[in-house]
Amino acid sequence: MNFAVIVFPGSNCDHDCHHAVTTVLGQTATFVWHKEKDLGGAEAVIIPGGFSYGDYLRAGAISRFSPIMKAVASQAAAGRPVIGICNGFQILTESGLLPGALRRNARLHFICDDVYVRCETARTPFSKDIALGETLRMPIAHGEGNYYCDQDTLSRLEDNDQIVFKYCTADGELSSRTNLNGSLEHIAGVCNLEGNVVGIMPHPERSCEMDMGSEDGLKLFTSALTAATS
Repeated sequence: MNFAVIVFPGSNCDHDCHHAVTTVLGQTATFVWHKEKDLGGAEAVIIPGGFSYGDYLRAGAISRFSPIMKAVASQAAAGRPVIGICNGFQILTESGLLPGALRRNARLHFICDDVYVRCETARTPFSKDIALGETLRMPIAHGEGNYYCDQDTLSRLEDNDQIVFKYCTADGELSSRTNLNGSLEHIAGVCNLEGNVVGIMPHPERSCEMDMGSEDGLKLFTSALTAATS
């Protein structure tokens, strides 16, 4: 499977994502600069974390205008897998490819920590191999990870099975203690209505090898392979 890893000025997790899908997963990946206008025939797209354009205005607010985002939108409209991680999630919401918004963390502090998330649905290509209710340990590193949407949007997310991950304890319980950024309803990741576009704040690419303390994040990428061959 060929992945495109989008690179913006200020991206700092692009090489982590490339390593995860090539060295660890054994697939191919190509770095795609944000000024490009096509994805080079990629079968899946990763929008990595970082601080694109220095998070000026709002995280992801400027990146949405980069030329490559038209190609990403076309990829999404064609039903192909697209995942935005951390800043990538912010870019997808700013671009209108995912509902809601990422606000400043509840306590207005940057948070770098390990968290657990609970899988809420297996309907996306990035959660297909993850059991409903299964917990994954992954790191977070963000200042604007507080997911928010209005009540009507939340109702649609719940009715349409668009909430992919929620922050939880190691045992899968929802708790204010583990919802470190204050996200609405503990939401850590959502998908579009069709299910092929996913945004997640924790970093699966940083938890693909036990040398990093967890390999739980690899399941999101192996899921994409399963989805591509099923």
